[in-house]
Amino acid sequence: MERPDPFVLFDLWFAEAQASEPNDPNAMALATVDEQGRPSSRMVLLKGHGPDVGGFIFYTNLESRKSGELSGNANVALLFHWKSLRRQIRIEGAVTPVDYITADAYFATRSRNSQLGAWASDQSRPLADRATFEARFAEMEQRFAGEDVPRPPHWSGWLVTPTKIEFWQDREFRLHERWVYERSGDSWTTGMLYP
Repeated sequence: MERPDPFVLFDLWFAEAQASEPNDPNAMALATVDEQGRPSSRMVLLKGHGPDVGGFIFYTNLESRKSGELSGNANVALLFHWKSLRRQIRIEGAVTPVDYITADAYFATRSRNSQLGAWASDQSRPLADRATFEARFAEMEQRFAGEDVPRPPHWSGWLVTPTKIEFWQDREFRLHERWVYERSGDSWTTGMLYP
């Protein structure tokens, strides 16, 4: 049986997850490593994907721990887990920064409070108490009162260009189904894995 392009299959599964997942079907675990090779993972939100963008995009503070690790080692892994569908998708590849036009366009779609939060947060750095953060947020509200909130220079996106994508489907008796795609030049090779 011929398998569809991995981006086509991702779109099919993602559409089903959007219909069935109660919260954040676009949530994905991002795994990075620090300069000593120690792994770290956290949840981020998928904000763009497909062959037209070259992979999978998420946004964050460029001064955060994750961005520091991405700058030091571009190799990452993503994991989508949709419990309602009993499916997961694993993606491996390398990141590159998105261009400013793409970052500006996405930032403009965020809620005003999310935009202000991007200015107020020193993501991943120590915080004395919640009141300090709330005071900084209030300062940003005053600073940008009555005007559009521009994208902070320390906030942008990362594009994960996949080299490997695995689709995992739960089956009875743990006889799961696993299909793996590996990039080969401009195309993909595909095969199955034992569960």
